[in-house]
Amino acid sequence: MNSTSTLLTRAVPLPPVILASQSSRRVELLREVLAGFRVSPSYATELHDSALGKRRLCEVNAQRKAFSVGERFPDHLVLGADTLVFLGDEPLSKPPDLAAARVMLGRLAGRVHEVVTGVCLVHVAAARMQVFSEVTYVRFRELSAEDITEYLERVNVLDKAGAYALQEQGHRLIETVEGSRSNVIGLPVEAVKAALTGW
Repeated sequence: MNSTSTLLTRAVPLPPVILASQSSRRVELLREVLAGFRVSPSYATELHDSALGKRRLCEVNAQRKAFSVGERFPDHLVLGADTLVFLGDEPLSKPPDLAAARVMLGRLAGRVHEVVTGVCLVHVAAARMQVFSEVTYVRFRELSAEDITEYLERVNVLDKAGAYALQEQGHRLIETVEGSRSNVIGLPVEAVKAALTGW
């Protein structure tokens, strides 16, 4: 249970808020900040062009998600987010199957990678938008083939960028986390709260 002390407080209420996501993890994280909001999944096509750069790629995808919902609900404040795992400059999205997941985890083993989440807040009727991103550095343990097999048996990784989840048996994979832990899960709670406070 989240403490109500973490909830956003403002002198002037926010407009009605919509989370443009079907991620249960993002819903849970946003509840740490806001007591009430709607959820309306975005079906915007995500870009995969690494030439945009890490932060910009995630920010553009977050914008696409937020605007696809904001156009349907112009009087609402819509929050879109996109999280990717980067190994070097290569984005690792959701694995298509367990064989690909096994390869991803093997590549991440013993190395530091970046988790980037782009966030977009948009209010179409007010013609107002804010876009930002957060980066967290994650170091994986050295992993044997047996370690990877055991993780894949315990966690459904096919809906997870990079084929892992910090909040699901993450201790089996992760050695250190530098930066926002909630960012690795899918939404940088601290940065989102600051953005909503200043909206």
